[in-house]
Amino acid sequence: MTNFDSAISTPISSSASFSYSNSKEAEDIFSGNCSKPLYSRMGNPTSSILEQKMASLEGAIGGIATSSGMGAISMAIMSLCDSGDEVLAIGGLFGGSYALLSQTLPRFNINSKFFKADDLENLEKSIAPQTKVIFCESVGNPNLRLVDIEAIGKIASKHQIAFIVDNTITPIIVKPLELGADIVVYSTTKIISGNSSALGGIALFRKLEDSDKFKSNRYQFLSPFIEKLGSKALIGSAKKRVLRDLGMSANANASYYTLLGLETLELRNKRVNNSCEIIARKLQDTHINVNHPSLLTNIDHELYLSKYSNGCGTIVTIDMGTKDRAFKLLDNCKLLTLTANIGDSRTLALHMASTIYRDFSDNEKSLLGITDGLIRLSIGLEDPDLIATDIINSFLIVENG
Repeated sequence: MTNFDSAISTPISSSASFSYSNSKEAEDIFSGNCSKPLYSRMGNPTSSILEQKMASLEGAIGGIATSSGMGAISMAIMSLCDSGDEVLAIGGLFGGSYALLSQTLPRFNINSKFFKADDLENLEKSIAPQTKVIFCESVGNPNLRLVDIEAIGKIASKHQIAFIVDNTITPIIVKPLELGADIVVYSTTKIISGNSSALGGIALFRKLEDSDKFKSNRYQFLSPFIEKLGSKALIGSAKKRVLRDLGMSANANASYYTLLGLETLELRNKRVNNSCEIIARKLQDTHINVNHPSLLTNIDHELYLSKYSNGCGTIVTIDMGTKDRAFKLLDNCKLLTLTANIGDSRTLALHMASTIYRDFSDNEKSLLGITDGLIRLSIGLEDPDLIATDIINSFLIVENG
Protein backbone atom coordinates (compact mmCIF):
# COMPACT_ATOMS: atom_id res chain seq x y z
CA MET A 1 0.00 0.00 0.00
CA THR A 2 1.35 3.42 -0.94
CA ASN A 3 2.52 5.58 1.95
CA PHE A 4 1.39 9.07 0.96
CA ASP A 5 3.00 10.56 4.08
CA SER A 6 6.43 9.99 2.50
CA ALA A 7 5.54 11.54 -0.89
CA ILE A 8 7.83 14.42 -1.86
CA SER A 9 5.31 15.85 -4.31
CA THR A 10 1.93 16.75 -2.83
CA PRO A 11 -0.62 13.94 -3.41
CA ILE A 12 -3.67 14.92 -5.46
CA SER A 13 -6.91 14.10 -3.65
CA SER A 14 -9.35 14.08 -6.57
CA SER A 15 -12.25 12.65 -4.59
CA ALA A 16 -15.41 14.78 -4.58
CA SER A 17 -16.54 13.34 -1.25
CA PHE A 18 -15.10 11.60 1.80
CA SER A 19 -16.37 8.78 3.99
CA TYR A 20 -16.94 9.13 7.73
CA SER A 21 -15.98 6.25 10.03
CA ASN A 22 -19.23 6.46 12.00
CA SER A 23 -22.23 8.70 12.57
CA LYS A 24 -20.61 10.56 15.47
CA GLU A 25 -17.60 11.44 13.35
CA ALA A 26 -19.93 12.75 10.63
CA GLU A 27 -21.67 14.93 13.21
CA ASP A 28 -18.35 16.23 14.51
CA ILE A 29 -17.08 17.02 11.00
CA PHE A 30 -20.19 19.00 10.13
CA SER A 31 -20.14 20.83 13.49
CA GLY A 32 -16.49 21.76 13.06
CA ASN A 33 -15.30 19.73 16.05
CA CYS A 34 -13.29 17.43 13.75
CA SER A 35 -10.94 18.72 11.07
CA LYS A 36 -11.30 15.83 8.63
CA PRO A 37 -12.59 16.61 5.10
CA LEU A 38 -16.33 17.25 4.90
CA TYR A 39 -17.00 17.48 1.13
CA SER A 40 -14.81 18.91 -1.61
CA ARG A 41 -17.05 21.94 -2.11
CA MET A 42 -16.07 22.94 1.43
CA GLY A 43 -12.41 21.94 1.22
CA ASN A 44 -10.10 19.37 -0.29
CA PRO A 45 -6.92 17.86 1.25
CA THR A 46 -4.72 18.98 -1.67
CA SER A 47 -6.20 22.48 -1.58
CA SER A 48 -5.72 22.53 2.20
CA ILE A 49 -1.96 22.15 1.73
CA LEU A 50 -1.99 25.10 -0.66
CA GLU A 51 -3.98 27.11 1.90
CA GLN A 52 -1.49 26.27 4.65
CA LYS A 53 1.57 27.18 2.58
CA MET A 54 0.09 30.43 1.30
CA ALA A 55 -1.05 31.38 4.82
CA SER A 56 2.47 30.79 6.08
CA LEU A 57 3.95 33.00 3.35
CA GLU A 58 1.41 35.74 4.01
CA GLY A 59 1.45 35.64 7.81
CA ALA A 60 -2.26 34.74 7.82
CA ILE A 61 -4.15 32.57 10.27
CA GLY A 62 -5.59 30.57 7.38
CA GLY A 63 -6.96 30.67 3.87
CA ILE A 64 -9.58 29.37 1.50
CA ALA A 65 -8.57 28.24 -1.99
CA THR A 66 -11.08 29.03 -4.71
CA SER A 67 -11.74 28.19 -8.35
CA SER A 68 -10.45 31.55 -9.61
CA GLY A 69 -9.22 34.95 -8.50
CA MET A 70 -12.68 36.42 -9.10
CA GLY A 71 -14.05 33.65 -6.92
CA ALA A 72 -11.73 34.73 -4.10
CA ILE A 73 -12.69 38.41 -4.46
CA SER A 74 -16.41 37.63 -4.61
CA MET A 75 -16.20 35.36 -1.57
CA ALA A 76 -14.21 37.85 0.50
CA ILE A 77 -16.53 40.78 -0.21
CA MET A 78 -19.79 38.87 0.05
CA SER A 79 -18.72 37.29 3.33
CA LEU A 80 -18.77 40.79 4.85
CA CYS A 81 -21.59 42.52 2.96
CA ASP A 82 -25.38 42.32 3.05
CA SER A 83 -28.03 44.06 0.98
CA GLY A 84 -27.74 47.82 1.51
CA ASP A 85 -24.01 47.74 2.27
CA GLU A 86 -21.26 49.59 0.42
CA VAL A 87 -17.73 49.00 -0.86
CA LEU A 88 -15.17 51.79 -1.35
CA ALA A 89 -12.66 50.89 -4.06
CA ILE A 90 -9.46 52.88 -4.50
CA GLY A 91 -6.78 52.73 -7.18
CA GLY A 92 -6.55 50.90 -10.48
CA LEU A 93 -8.89 47.96 -10.96
CA PHE A 94 -8.84 44.91 -13.20
CA GLY A 95 -11.86 44.85 -15.54
CA GLY A 96 -13.39 41.81 -13.87
CA SER A 97 -13.15 43.38 -10.42
CA TYR A 98 -14.66 46.63 -11.66
CA ALA A 99 -17.51 44.74 -13.34
CA LEU A 100 -18.19 42.81 -10.13
CA LEU A 101 -18.34 46.02 -8.10
CA SER A 102 -20.18 48.18 -10.62
CA GLN A 103 -22.54 45.71 -12.31
CA THR A 104 -22.99 42.42 -10.45
CA LEU A 105 -23.02 43.32 -6.75
CA PRO A 106 -25.47 46.22 -7.28
CA ARG A 107 -28.00 43.58 -8.41
CA PHE A 108 -27.86 42.41 -4.79
CA ASN A 109 -28.05 46.02 -3.53
CA ILE A 110 -24.35 46.09 -2.61
CA ASN A 111 -23.04 49.32 -4.15
CA SER A 112 -19.58 50.77 -4.66
CA LYS A 113 -17.80 54.11 -4.94
CA PHE A 114 -14.50 54.48 -6.81
CA PHE A 115 -11.51 56.70 -5.99
CA LYS A 116 -8.24 57.47 -7.72
CA ALA A 117 -5.16 55.83 -6.19
CA ASP A 118 -3.95 58.94 -4.35
CA ASP A 119 -7.37 60.28 -3.29
CA LEU A 120 -7.19 59.12 0.31
CA GLU A 121 -8.85 62.28 1.60
CA ASN A 122 -12.13 61.69 -0.24
CA LEU A 123 -11.93 57.98 0.50
CA GLU A 124 -11.95 58.70 4.21
CA LYS A 125 -14.67 61.35 3.91
CA SER A 126 -16.91 58.89 2.10
CA ILE A 127 -16.97 56.30 4.88
CA ALA A 128 -20.59 55.92 5.98
CA PRO A 129 -22.56 53.66 8.33
CA GLN A 130 -23.27 51.29 5.44
CA THR A 131 -19.60 51.03 4.42
CA LYS A 132 -18.39 47.49 5.08
CA VAL A 133 -15.28 47.14 2.89
CA ILE A 134 -12.41 49.18 1.50
CA PHE A 135 -10.96 47.37 -1.52
CA CYS A 136 -7.81 47.97 -3.55
CA GLU A 137 -5.29 46.27 -5.81
CA SER A 138 -1.66 46.57 -4.76
CA VAL A 139 -0.87 47.46 -8.37
CA GLY A 140 -3.57 48.59 -10.78
CA ASN A 141 -4.08 46.18 -13.67
CA PRO A 142 -3.47 47.49 -16.29
CA ASN A 143 -3.10 51.18 -15.39
CA LEU A 144 -0.16 50.42 -13.03
CA ARG A 145 -1.27 52.92 -10.38
CA LEU A 146 0.31 52.12 -7.02
CA VAL A 147 -1.50 52.61 -3.73
CA ASP A 148 -0.14 53.36 -0.28
CA ILE A 149 -1.51 50.23 1.38
CA GLU A 150 -0.23 51.21 4.82
CA ALA A 151 -1.95 54.61 4.70
CA ILE A 152 -5.23 53.02 3.56
CA GLY A 153 -4.85 50.41 6.30
CA LYS A 154 -4.62 53.16 8.91
CA ILE A 155 -7.84 54.73 7.60
CA ALA A 156 -9.57 51.36 7.72
CA SER A 157 -8.37 50.74 11.28
CA LYS A 158 -9.32 54.24 12.43
CA HIS A 159 -12.89 53.84 11.19
CA GLN A 160 -13.13 50.11 11.94
CA ILE A 161 -13.78 49.15 8.32
CA ALA A 162 -12.73 45.85 6.73
CA PHE A 163 -9.81 46.24 4.33
CA ILE A 164 -9.34 43.77 1.44
CA VAL A 165 -6.27 43.88 -0.83
CA ASP A 166 -5.92 42.10 -4.14
CA ASN A 167 -2.21 41.27 -4.13
CA THR A 168 -2.22 39.15 -7.30
CA ILE A 169 0.60 41.01 -9.02
CA THR A 170 2.93 41.32 -6.03
CA PRO A 171 2.99 38.07 -3.99
CA ILE A 172 5.89 37.98 -1.50
CA ILE A 173 6.99 41.46 -2.71
CA VAL A 174 4.18 43.16 -0.76
CA LYS A 175 2.76 41.84 2.52
CA PRO A 176 -0.67 43.52 2.93
CA LEU A 177 -1.52 41.84 6.25
CA GLU A 178 1.53 43.53 7.75
CA LEU A 179 0.32 46.87 6.37
CA GLY A 180 -3.19 46.82 7.85
CA ALA A 181 -5.21 44.56 5.53
CA ASP A 182 -7.71 42.09 6.98
CA ILE A 183 -8.07 39.84 3.93
CA VAL A 184 -5.65 39.35 1.04
CA VAL A 185 -6.89 37.82 -2.21
CA TYR A 186 -5.01 36.36 -5.17
CA SER A 187 -5.64 35.04 -8.59
CA THR A 188 -3.17 32.19 -8.27
CA THR A 189 -3.64 31.68 -12.01
CA LYS A 190 -1.10 34.45 -12.51
CA ILE A 191 2.52 34.49 -11.30
CA ILE A 192 1.95 32.12 -8.37
CA SER A 193 1.20 29.27 -10.79
CA GLY A 194 3.34 30.90 -13.43
CA ASN A 195 2.68 28.88 -16.59
CA SER A 196 -1.03 29.09 -17.51
CA SER A 197 -1.70 25.51 -16.40
CA ALA A 198 -4.01 26.12 -13.44
CA LEU A 199 -6.99 28.40 -12.89
CA GLY A 200 -7.34 29.28 -9.24
CA GLY A 201 -7.58 31.83 -6.47
CA ILE A 202 -7.18 32.14 -2.73
CA ALA A 203 -8.29 34.39 0.12
CA LEU A 204 -6.05 34.70 3.19
CA PHE A 205 -7.31 36.00 6.50
CA ARG A 206 -5.93 37.99 9.41
CA LYS A 207 -6.12 36.58 12.92
CA LEU A 208 -8.82 38.28 14.98
CA GLU A 209 -7.68 39.71 18.29
CA ASP A 210 -9.47 39.95 21.65
CA SER A 211 -10.41 43.55 20.93
CA ASP A 212 -11.15 43.68 17.23
CA LYS A 213 -13.06 45.91 14.82
CA PHE A 214 -15.06 42.91 13.65
CA LYS A 215 -16.62 42.72 17.11
CA SER A 216 -18.28 46.11 16.58
CA ASN A 217 -21.97 46.61 15.76
CA ARG A 218 -21.04 47.24 12.13
CA TYR A 219 -20.21 43.52 11.79
CA GLN A 220 -22.75 42.13 14.22
CA PHE A 221 -23.51 39.23 11.86
CA LEU A 222 -20.04 37.87 12.68
CA SER A 223 -20.87 37.34 16.36
CA PRO A 224 -21.81 33.63 16.04
CA PHE A 225 -18.58 32.94 14.14
CA ILE A 226 -16.49 34.85 16.68
CA GLU A 227 -18.17 33.01 19.54
CA LYS A 228 -17.49 29.62 18.00
CA LEU A 229 -14.24 30.12 16.04
CA GLY A 230 -12.56 33.00 17.82
CA SER A 231 -9.50 34.21 15.91
CA LYS A 232 -10.58 32.26 12.78
CA ALA A 233 -14.04 33.85 12.55
CA LEU A 234 -13.44 35.47 9.15
CA ILE A 235 -12.68 32.06 7.65
CA GLY A 236 -15.88 30.60 9.08
CA SER A 237 -17.91 33.50 7.74
CA ALA A 238 -16.47 33.11 4.24
CA LYS A 239 -17.16 29.37 4.20
CA LYS A 240 -20.66 29.42 5.67
CA ARG A 241 -21.95 32.72 4.22
CA VAL A 242 -20.56 32.28 0.70
CA LEU A 243 -18.51 29.20 -0.23
CA ARG A 244 -21.06 26.67 0.99
CA ASP A 245 -23.88 28.15 -1.08
CA LEU A 246 -22.17 29.72 -4.10
CA GLY A 247 -19.56 26.98 -4.53
CA MET A 248 -16.48 28.79 -5.90
CA SER A 249 -14.45 25.85 -4.63
CA ALA A 250 -10.91 25.01 -5.69
CA ASN A 251 -10.12 21.99 -7.84
CA ALA A 252 -7.56 19.54 -6.41
CA ASN A 253 -5.60 19.29 -9.65
CA ALA A 254 -5.43 23.08 -10.00
CA SER A 255 -4.22 23.34 -6.41
CA TYR A 256 -1.51 20.78 -7.14
CA TYR A 257 -0.22 22.70 -10.16
CA THR A 258 -0.36 25.91 -8.14
CA LEU A 259 1.78 24.30 -5.44
CA LEU A 260 4.35 23.39 -8.11
CA GLY A 261 4.48 27.02 -9.22
CA LEU A 262 4.77 28.23 -5.65
CA GLU A 263 8.07 26.37 -5.28
CA THR A 264 9.82 28.73 -7.73
CA LEU A 265 7.83 31.91 -7.11
CA GLU A 266 10.57 33.83 -5.32
CA LEU A 267 13.13 33.15 -8.05
CA ARG A 268 10.72 34.07 -10.84
CA ASN A 269 9.63 37.22 -9.00
CA LYS A 270 13.19 38.52 -8.81
CA ARG A 271 13.96 37.88 -12.47
CA VAL A 272 10.71 39.29 -13.81
CA ASN A 273 10.78 42.46 -11.74
CA ASN A 274 14.38 43.14 -12.75
CA SER A 275 13.47 42.51 -16.39
CA CYS A 276 10.53 44.93 -16.22
CA GLU A 277 12.84 47.78 -15.24
CA ILE A 278 15.37 46.94 -17.96
CA ILE A 279 12.71 46.67 -20.67
CA ALA A 280 10.88 49.83 -19.62
CA ARG A 281 14.11 51.86 -19.80
CA LYS A 282 15.06 50.46 -23.20
CA LEU A 283 11.62 51.18 -24.65
CA GLN A 284 11.62 54.70 -23.24
CA ASP A 285 15.07 55.34 -24.71
CA THR A 286 13.57 54.45 -28.12
CA HIS A 287 10.84 57.08 -27.56
CA ILE A 288 8.09 54.50 -27.14
CA ASN A 289 5.27 55.74 -24.91
CA VAL A 290 5.91 53.22 -22.14
CA ASN A 291 4.56 53.19 -18.59
CA HIS A 292 6.14 51.57 -15.53
CA PRO A 293 6.55 52.96 -12.00
CA SER A 294 10.34 52.48 -12.13
CA LEU A 295 10.56 55.29 -14.71
CA LEU A 296 11.25 58.81 -13.47
CA THR A 297 8.34 60.10 -15.55
CA ASN A 298 5.79 57.86 -13.80
CA ILE A 299 3.32 59.53 -11.42
CA ASP A 300 3.97 56.90 -8.73
CA HIS A 301 7.77 56.76 -9.03
CA GLU A 302 8.41 58.05 -5.50
CA LEU A 303 5.93 55.57 -4.04
CA TYR A 304 7.62 52.84 -6.08
CA LEU A 305 10.99 53.71 -4.52
CA SER A 306 9.66 53.94 -0.97
CA LYS A 307 7.02 51.19 -0.76
CA TYR A 308 7.70 48.87 -3.72
CA SER A 309 11.46 48.54 -3.50
CA ASN A 310 11.39 44.92 -4.68
CA GLY A 311 9.31 45.69 -7.75
CA CYS A 312 5.64 45.88 -8.67
CA GLY A 313 5.04 42.75 -10.70
CA THR A 314 5.10 41.63 -14.31
CA ILE A 315 3.20 44.41 -16.09
CA VAL A 316 4.60 47.08 -18.40
CA THR A 317 2.28 49.04 -20.70
CA ILE A 318 2.75 50.74 -24.06
CA ASP A 319 0.40 53.30 -25.60
CA MET A 320 0.55 53.31 -29.37
CA GLY A 321 -2.08 56.03 -29.71
CA THR A 322 -4.56 54.11 -31.85
CA LYS A 323 -5.94 50.58 -32.12
CA ASP A 324 -4.53 50.22 -35.63
CA ARG A 325 -0.98 51.06 -34.55
CA ALA A 326 -1.30 48.80 -31.51
CA PHE A 327 -2.44 45.90 -33.68
CA LYS A 328 0.46 46.42 -36.07
CA LEU A 329 3.02 46.44 -33.25
CA LEU A 330 1.59 43.28 -31.70
CA ASP A 331 1.30 41.44 -35.00
CA ASN A 332 4.92 42.21 -35.98
CA CYS A 333 6.44 41.01 -32.68
CA LYS A 334 8.01 37.53 -32.71
CA LEU A 335 8.35 36.76 -29.00
CA LEU A 336 5.00 37.90 -27.62
CA THR A 337 2.14 35.49 -26.92
CA LEU A 338 -1.20 37.27 -27.37
CA THR A 339 -3.48 36.22 -24.53
CA ALA A 340 -5.61 37.61 -21.71
CA ASN A 341 -3.43 36.19 -18.92
CA ILE A 342 -0.54 37.78 -16.99
CA GLY A 343 2.24 36.39 -14.81
CA ASP A 344 3.28 33.61 -17.17
CA SER A 345 6.80 32.30 -17.73
CA ARG A 346 6.36 33.56 -21.31
CA THR A 347 6.03 37.21 -22.22
CA LEU A 348 2.38 37.94 -22.93
CA ALA A 349 0.64 40.89 -24.55
CA LEU A 350 -2.85 42.15 -25.29
CA HIS A 351 -4.58 45.21 -26.72
CA MET A 352 -6.89 46.23 -23.88
CA ALA A 353 -9.69 48.26 -25.46
CA SER A 354 -10.62 45.67 -28.08
CA THR A 355 -10.61 42.68 -25.72
CA ILE A 356 -11.16 42.74 -21.94
CA TYR A 357 -12.59 46.27 -21.94
CA ARG A 358 -14.49 46.20 -25.25
CA ASP A 359 -17.93 46.33 -23.56
CA PHE A 360 -17.07 49.16 -21.16
CA SER A 361 -18.31 52.70 -21.73
CA ASP A 362 -15.92 55.52 -22.63
CA ASN A 363 -16.30 56.95 -19.12
CA GLU A 364 -15.49 53.61 -17.55
CA LYS A 365 -12.45 53.16 -19.79
CA SER A 366 -11.25 56.62 -18.82
CA LEU A 367 -11.69 55.82 -15.11
CA LEU A 368 -9.70 52.60 -15.51
CA GLY A 369 -6.95 54.15 -17.66
CA ILE A 370 -7.86 52.31 -20.87
CA THR A 371 -6.95 54.22 -24.04
CA ASP A 372 -7.44 53.27 -27.69
CA GLY A 373 -3.77 52.34 -28.16
CA LEU A 374 -3.03 50.69 -24.80
CA ILE A 375 -1.07 47.44 -24.87
CA ARG A 376 -0.49 45.45 -21.70
CA LEU A 377 2.74 43.49 -21.57
CA SER A 378 3.31 40.77 -18.99
CA ILE A 379 7.05 40.21 -18.92
CA GLY A 380 8.22 36.60 -18.77
CA LEU A 381 11.46 34.77 -18.07
CA GLU A 382 13.10 35.30 -21.47
CA ASP A 383 16.19 37.47 -21.87
CA PRO A 384 14.97 41.06 -21.28
CA ASP A 385 17.28 42.39 -23.99
CA LEU A 386 15.68 40.04 -26.53
CA ILE A 387 12.18 41.05 -25.43
CA ALA A 388 13.01 44.75 -25.68
CA THR A 389 14.70 44.32 -29.07
CA ASP A 390 11.70 42.44 -30.44
CA ILE A 391 9.30 45.20 -29.35
CA ILE A 392 11.58 47.97 -30.58
CA ASN A 393 12.00 46.34 -33.99
CA SER A 394 8.24 46.01 -34.31
CA PHE A 395 7.76 49.63 -33.22
CA LEU A 396 10.19 50.81 -35.89
CA ILE A 397 8.24 48.88 -38.53
CA VAL A 398 5.07 50.68 -37.43
CA GLU A 399 6.82 54.07 -37.36
CA ASN A 400 8.32 53.59 -40.81
CA GLY A 401 5.06 52.47 -42.35
